[in-house]
Amino acid sequence: MRSKYLPYLLLLPAVAYLLFFIGYPLIQALNLAFFSNGHLSAANIHRAVGNPTFLSALKYTIALGAVIIPVQIVLALVLALIMIRTFKGKGLVLYALIIPLTISDVAGGLIWYTMLSDAGFLNKLLLNIGIISQPIHFFGYQYRDMEFLAIVMEEVWRATAIVFVIILAGLQMISKEYLEAADVFGASYWTKMRRIVIPMLKPSIQSALIIRTLFAMQIFGAVWMLAGRDIPVLAGEGFYQLTFIRDYGVAAIYALTIAALSIVLGALYVKFLKAEYLEVRT
Repeated sequence: MRSKYLPYLLLLPAVAYLLFFIGYPLIQALNLAFFSNGHLSAANIHRAVGNPTFLSALKYTIALGAVIIPVQIVLALVLALIMIRTFKGKGLVLYALIIPLTISDVAGGLIWYTMLSDAGFLNKLLLNIGIISQPIHFFGYQYRDMEFLAIVMEEVWRATAIVFVIILAGLQMISKEYLEAADVFGASYWTKMRRIVIPMLKPSIQSALIIRTLFAMQIFGAVWMLAGRDIPVLAGEGFYQLTFIRDYGVAAIYALTIAALSIVLGALYVKFLKAEYLEVRT
């Protein structure tokens, strides 16, 4: 009898966590977004969508994710392929790569704001070595493209580590027997990458994509540190509506939009990045 119910007992803490920290807030968000005075209403949707900032926030959120996530995946894969090898000082390099993972998005934003400001480290360095004659302006409403670039650089620096760790773990799980067999048949490095490594890394890449997409859709702290509301994002505008405007219904619409984007993208990752098992290939 105990063995029959043990799996359910072991799952109970996780289920309770999901219900309390995800299920209950989701129900509250749906209630705030779609109900007014106890009746179903679309007023909050009209107010949110009718605000031009909503479409800008949606555009910039998707654009940041579309740039940051692929760059992080490619960079993490390259770093993982380097770190899977044995070389002197590997431990120190691995430690240096993981350090940014311990830094919060707000702290990362402040670090990069200090580095990229007109009197910051980057401009001073480029001026001193004669590459530029006047500072590069990264911040200000008229320099929104540069602010966008600053956000991308900060996020790639700070959050690539989590993708790197997942992909490195996946690489370490690939049996060397596959690669040795490919060597016997004269397969080149790129053939092994295309036919063995990448297909068997799909579960790890899928996990990394899902985790990074969840965080990318919620990007907020670094954006507000580096650009304020010059570059609106869904999480930032939801926070603004909640704390400054105190329009809880519209704030809930922003939150549900983030959730919907995350669910759709996660479903696409699951559908198109299924694991491949070399033993059953035809």
